[in-house]
Amino acid sequence: MAASYWDSTQKKFWTFTKPQLQLVRQKLEESDRNIVSLYPLPDRRYLSIYFYHQLSKMARPLGIRQQALATAQVYVRRFYTRVEIRRTNPALLLATALYVACKMEECPQHIRMILGEARHCWADTSFTDVTIIGECEFTLISELDSQLIVHHPYRSLTELQNQFQLTQEENSLAWSIINDHYLTDLPLLHAPHVIAITAMFLAVVLKPTQGGMQGSAAGLTAAMQTLGNARNATGGAHIRVQKLVDWLAESQVDIEAVVECTQELISLYEVWESYSDKACKDQIAKFVKARGMDTRRE
Repeated sequence: MAASYWDSTQKKFWTFTKPQLQLVRQKLEESDRNIVSLYPLPDRRYLSIYFYHQLSKMARPLGIRQQALATAQVYVRRFYTRVEIRRTNPALLLATALYVACKMEECPQHIRMILGEARHCWADTSFTDVTIIGECEFTLISELDSQLIVHHPYRSLTELQNQFQLTQEENSLAWSIINDHYLTDLPLLHAPHVIAITAMFLAVVLKPTQGGMQGSAAGLTAAMQTLGNARNATGGAHIRVQKLVDWLAESQVDIEAVVECTQELISLYEVWESYSDKACKDQIAKFVKARGMDTRRE
């Protein structure tokens, strides 16, 4: 296992620039132009929210840790840079990604337990045999080139929270922001410590009493303005923001990357307000059923 992110397969093979990621996805769609035109899909962020809800439904009854859930989300996002989504049954991939992630995060779940929760989530899908998850596991690992170790921002948050004297409420909000970033492309675009620093900055600027970030796009926009003006701010709360920005300026952390991460989160929370679970489910069901993937193996 690579102890450092900088020496890891995540950095070497699974971190892209935005143009690189866009090109990868464009090539996938062009290679399957017929099915892409036949089965239009909702905004990618809507799909990410839907996938997260389904993974959470499976994970919650089994008491699966948040980090394993996050690892599963990363696996799904990586897999769909290699395979066009309309060629898969997302329900099967989500169940398999969670199963593999639990193994990698040392909280393994019996394959029959994962299968059982998957059947509860997708009653209209014929999940009757554990071998289908076993076969999909082989496909998943193969497409990911057996590069299954994921470095998360949680560790960086733990290491830095005392340095910036985060309160318990701010730390909880920062953790929540990190959880939400897995619903974006940020895990494929930026290093974990950049995500953690973004989360800490937003947690200090925003009020922890807001009780979650969903629907807080206006507050995030204000945070962007604070990031630009923090050096001239005064007062207790602003001094803490200034301390963080001063630290960023003196460190080798890319401030532009922090700004980009904040903008991506703003975009996520804006689209979240109009998210429809049913719309995503129906659009996915169209190509899954039309291509007979609700009953056959991947």
